[in-house]
Amino acid sequence: MTVSRTRIRAIFRKELREFRRNRQIIASMAVFPLFFTVYPIVEIFALPSSSASALAQRQPLVYMLGIPALVPAAIAAYSIAGERQQGTLEPVLTTPIRAEELLLGKALAVLVPALAVSYGVFGIFVAAIELLAQPAVTAAVLHGPEVLAQLVFTPLIAALSIWVAIAISTRSNDTRVAQQLSILASLPTIVVTTTIAVGGLRATIHVAAAFFVLLLIMDSLGWRVVSPLMNRERLITGTKS
Repeated sequence: MTVSRTRIRAIFRKELREFRRNRQIIASMAVFPLFFTVYPIVEIFALPSSSASALAQRQPLVYMLGIPALVPAAIAAYSIAGERQQGTLEPVLTTPIRAEELLLGKALAVLVPALAVSYGVFGIFVAAIELLAQPAVTAAVLHGPEVLAQLVFTPLIAALSIWVAIAISTRSNDTRVAQQLSILASLPTIVVTTTIAVGGLRATIHVAAAFFVLLLIMDSLGWRVVSPLMNRERLITGTKS
């Protein structure tokens, strides 16, 4: 498949401009990360050094992988449904742009800010742990493998959320409904990360490898499932097609 990078960049820039003008999307990018920092703050900063051994049995930083699950879901849900609701979708589809180019442009426009928010919040939080937490607690929480897992799994989780949310958005005529369904579809990922964070499941190297492979497969399947939905008739008529 040959795609035009110029047209993808045009869609990418157009989407970013739309996001900046949409207060609901800006609020989602601000509120969800704050929500996911509450538990680690209570769990880490409030603990004395004597609790470090118990904390070492948990993996509280994994809880923050909920950020790349929810933030892109809320943004990507707007990608098609929002344009359809505003009446700007049909003019875009009258241009020579291909469905695959439209999909890639919209997906990248969601992925870039989602990764920036996810990595930015995680980096700030790690720096805060180094500066404010008890030294024994810091040593019990900040492990190289867990930090690496954040870096590796963040884009994989974000990509899966984007594919699911765009698929929902193509079938919805209302942005709020699309966002609600997209966030609901992200809950299984959040359940898994929360279970690991509170110690209900130990994320060993084998568990991490299994999740890595599973996410890769699901992301690949997500592209294959969403691509057929990006045809002009379906996008214009929405759930009536």
